[in-house]
Amino acid sequence: MTVSTSATAVHDRLTPRARGLLLVLCGAMFLDALDVSMKGVALPSIGAELGMTTGSLQWVVSGYVLGFGGFLLLGGRAADLLGRRRMLVGSLVVFAVATALGGFATSGPLLIAARFLTGVSAAFSAPAGFSIITTSFAEGPVRNKALSIYTATGATGFSLGLVAGGLLTEASWRWVFHAPVLVALATLAGALAVVPRTPAAGAGGSTSPGPRPSPRPCCSWCSRWSRPRTRGGRRSGRSARWRPSRCC
Repeated sequence: MTVSTSATAVHDRLTPRARGLLLVLCGAMFLDALDVSMKGVALPSIGAELGMTTGSLQWVVSGYVLGFGGFLLLGGRAADLLGRRRMLVGSLVVFAVATALGGFATSGPLLIAARFLTGVSAAFSAPAGFSIITTSFAEGPVRNKALSIYTATGATGFSLGLVAGGLLTEASWRWVFHAPVLVALATLAGALAVVPRTPAAGAGGSTSPGPRPSPRPCCSWCSRWSRPRTRGGRRSGRSARWRPSRCC
């Protein structure tokens, strides 16, 4: 009984490498949530310096939401086809570049375009991070613990973003854009170090665990076995064997 209990306790623990991987993925989630909440606090200062109206200021937030919501499904599919690690690393690079561009923006349209591009990058990083957790952590208590920490990190990032956004805006609203760049670069370095490589589905490999699908989808229906023909209640000599159905 004691041996069984200790074996279960060891199985339920996160290994050091798994902790590092979870830290990087939580950093990506924290970054997305932090970025959304920080920008809302800085909107009045942005409008005053760039001469943006209330209606155009709304697009600073709506541009991000439009990019995120419009490309979220595509981001999940791209992670499956092109590889989760590749999508996570690439989206972090685009996030850092787009956020830095927004910090140096001198006009409203340029800022809105940068926010849209930031939302698109988040739409690719969020599905990749979530799928890395579901495939890298064993099903059971370990995965449940990782998912709990991952989701709690997003809520924490959103809450801290409101406080940090107010403090940074006191210095300059541009720091609301520059500060997440540092977090993105740190997360990018961690992703390159600890996120495992996965084969792309388009290269002939499968990125999801479990049995590989049949190369001919119709064969799951058509490869059933047909019963031998009978004549007068007896099996004929030629059809005594079980034969595959020729429906495809």
